[in-house]
Amino acid sequence: MISPFLALLLQVGPAPTVEPVSPLPPEMLEQRERARRGAYVEVETETSRLARCLARSRTDPGGSVEEAEAWLAESTIDAAGRGDAGQCLGVAQTQLGQRTDAAETFLAARDATPADDARARALRGALAGGALLAEGDTQGALALLDQAQADADTAADATIQGQIAIDRAIALAALGRAPEAATALDTARATLPDNAQAWLLSATLARRDGDLAQAQERIQRAAMLAPRDPAVGLEAGVIAVLAGRDAAARQSWQSVIQAAPESGEAATAQQYLDQLGSE
Repeated sequence: MISPFLALLLQVGPAPTVEPVSPLPPEMLEQRERARRGAYVEVETETSRLARCLARSRTDPGGSVEEAEAWLAESTIDAAGRGDAGQCLGVAQTQLGQRTDAAETFLAARDATPADDARARALRGALAGGALLAEGDTQGALALLDQAQADADTAADATIQGQIAIDRAIALAALGRAPEAATALDTARATLPDNAQAWLLSATLARRDGDLAQAQERIQRAAMLAPRDPAVGLEAGVIAVLAGRDAAARQSWQSVIQAAPESGEAATAQQYLDQLGSE
């Protein structure tokens, strides 16, 4: 599961008026994992057999598995086709929660991809790393993400570079390598300036490092990009209360409850409000 690692990055530190409570529940972290994984899928813009197979994986992952496996079994398939079919199979397996299988499939797809297609190799290596990260193999994930980063740099693909940087930051933070995680997030913000998650994670890391001014700047940017994201509102409240702005914290947490009342973030926000007490 990826949740322990995102929890490590998102956990709430000591506050003068609020005690730490449990991090985001696994189901909400799983939603964020799906969003992260989807970002890689959206990089694929070809109107091709791969694009059609990926589109099917979003609504019919089981059927997409069958389609991709049949594709791989074709006697006329070449190396490029094997890479494409493997990518689709891995995405479908991930949608079905089969992350260990997906990691192996993505790696096979990457290895089948012609050496001169650095972009596809970067994408497939990154997907393999993300699958391992989701399974808790942080070291293995980081090794694959580092390789994928090298391929993305060769391809000079800013979108893939930024997504890899976000995943590397999560892995590095989980391994206690906060300065390196901060550097990875610097890359993510530079290459994906409109990515709310990059700004959210950057705000959280700055807050954990005690730089509340920088944390506030970054969470404001995240809020501009994703004003209804409950994770953003939750973090904004934490930063506010640590800065002694209890009224702003209450407002942020109340907005989380109003925007996503059935979410895990809303439950956490209510716990924070209960601990903070009345005005």
